[in-house]
Amino acid sequence: MGIPKNGPPEGQYVQAGPIRMHYLEFGDKDGHPVVFLHGSGPGNSAWANFQFNKDDFVAAGFRVLMPDMIGFGYSDKPLDLGDYTLKLFCDTLMAGLRALGVKRCSFVGNSLGGGVAIQIALDNPNFVEKLVLMGPGCLEEQGAYWGMPGIAKMMEANKASMSKETQGQVMRLFTYDPKHVTEELIDMRWAVAQGQPKEVLTTMNTPELGSRMSELTCPILTFWGRQDEFMPPQGKAKCIEANETSRFIEVNACGHWVMIEHARMFNATSIDFLRHG
Repeated sequence: MGIPKNGPPEGQYVQAGPIRMHYLEFGDKDGHPVVFLHGSGPGNSAWANFQFNKDDFVAAGFRVLMPDMIGFGYSDKPLDLGDYTLKLFCDTLMAGLRALGVKRCSFVGNSLGGGVAIQIALDNPNFVEKLVLMGPGCLEEQGAYWGMPGIAKMMEANKASMSKETQGQVMRLFTYDPKHVTEELIDMRWAVAQGQPKEVLTTMNTPELGSRMSELTCPILTFWGRQDEFMPPQGKAKCIEANETSRFIEVNACGHWVMIEHARMFNATSIDFLRHG
């Protein structure tokens, strides 16, 4: 597969079940693995979501893994495996992590990535040490998300013939301050979006996991942007009330991308949580 001009950096590939999964790896291979799971949206990738976070986590001694989930980044985007279900995301990701020798890890998950992290923690509690979630998805029935203004506008643009200009408009919906949506970031996601089938988003099918949050036994830290137009706000209580080790931080002047809009605070707080709880 050719790497598009202006696209994110290319890392390595691993066979993840039926697909070839692209991932970036940084830091001490003997450190505790922290796996960063990106959100959905046209042209997204691990690098686009987490380029401002990896260095601080590496400096803290963690093994940083940034996979592109199936359908995103430079990972395979098949159309012969059925709908893009949460199970498909989880199964392929777990196959890739096991192929990389990961036996236990902590997840940092934004949006769809948060939903994937929650599902894996429910299914494999011994695999997940801690969860850091940022506006996690999959807490509500899928219809609740379609009613959120950010997602409605994003899906409308995806169904139409999206242009680079439209891509930028969609991306600005994710932030409170549009200065974070740089031309470089727009170029990066537009480059990936050119090779991303619409079906990755239009057939996405996720369950409601909010009612199962109390089954989680691992420590959970959740960030939520006060001006997030993508996540139904009733999810906040589900995160903070999950268990006695749950922690919750709501950030004002912030949209859906806490890790980009408030990177320094996000990094320092998350690292302290992963080290000390």
